[in-house]
Amino acid sequence: MTVDSAGSENMLYTQLLIAQIVSLDPLSPFNALAKRSLPDEITVYDSTLRDGEQMPGVRFSCEQKVAIARRLDEVGVHQIEAGFPAVSETEMESVRAVAGLGLDADILCLARTKEEDIDLAIKCDVDMVLLFVATSEMHMRYKLKAGREQVLERAVRTTEYGRDHGLKVSMSTEDSTRSDLEFMLELYNSCEDAGVDRIGVTDTLGCASPEAVSHLVREIRRGTSTAISAHLHNDFGLAVANSVAALSNGAEAIATTVGGLGERAGNVSLEQLVMVLKNLYGKDIGISTEGLTGLGELVFQSAGIKMPINQPWIGANAFSHESGIHVAAVLNCPMTYECVSPEAVGNRRHLVLGKHSGTAIVLNRLGERGVTVSQEEICKIVREIKRIGEKQGRVSDTEFWAIVDGVLGKPEREDPCRE
Repeated sequence: MTVDSAGSENMLYTQLLIAQIVSLDPLSPFNALAKRSLPDEITVYDSTLRDGEQMPGVRFSCEQKVAIARRLDEVGVHQIEAGFPAVSETEMESVRAVAGLGLDADILCLARTKEEDIDLAIKCDVDMVLLFVATSEMHMRYKLKAGREQVLERAVRTTEYGRDHGLKVSMSTEDSTRSDLEFMLELYNSCEDAGVDRIGVTDTLGCASPEAVSHLVREIRRGTSTAISAHLHNDFGLAVANSVAALSNGAEAIATTVGGLGERAGNVSLEQLVMVLKNLYGKDIGISTEGLTGLGELVFQSAGIKMPINQPWIGANAFSHESGIHVAAVLNCPMTYECVSPEAVGNRRHLVLGKHSGTAIVLNRLGERGVTVSQEEICKIVREIKRIGEKQGRVSDTEFWAIVDGVLGKPEREDPCRE
């Protein structure tokens, strides 16, 4: 970088920072420098009911799948992958039940490159069948025990079969990020000739960097003319970043799961992707963010899994504050430590008492009940909160008022729940 260009860039940074201060923009002004070559239309096809359920130990009943599908539709998810009918008779019935709900979202299901799998999709009355076939040498050799010619023939044959039976067809290459690009392009092009509606890139092991995904999708975009989807796993914690990389280089559809549930480390988190696109890239894809926390709670409860308290956006700690300095600032201006309001995702703010608490939260709690105290009393209350917090972490509301009563010399409050 030359001195002149460096000076110009520094001046731009300064202008952005001044603009943020003047407008009190809660997001980083440097987002204006982000690459924004995203497609006009972005499709989310949520796989909570299929890949999310493949998380070891998770099973959704038909009733739970129906309830989750309804909620996904309510928040505006564009496409719902309802399941993998070939797994079992019960799975097929669940897919058929979701397809029969009459939702606004398109209903999809997974299928291998086998005619009998496609026949099950037809019975389920889905809108699109998601065909997948492994293309990496490792998978073809040790899983499929098939060569390139066999894999290519299967892909073309089943694409034609699905199209001939009135289904929209997506063809994904499994383990794309460890596959030969030339072979994948040959397969995609052959499926295009057979009438495929969408082609899919899959980072099956989540082992590709954003730069790798960018390169792969860009090259596939150059060599094909069909809409591209990306199914990306989170083994290195890069699923959302890789989604943005895919979209920036030619992909138009992204597979997600609520809370990022799925095999191993999971998939692209629906709520994280939606919030990244909307807030950091200025791309509203029509999904109602206010319903995301409720949706997450339904999915985790149905899965029998406790939601991590630090789950971005929808976790209990996503908008929680304990540090005295933080709480004091948030009480004056929430934007100091919240770049998006909790209401925007259907969550709520929690001001937590513990070892890091200061006087601001104590005065706020006392003020809510009209309790006045002296400076000496407030110091005693804060010291006692810190003492208990050192031992057990959080201090409950009941414990807080017991501390207050003890400092003020009041008798123990009656527990309204005690008989």
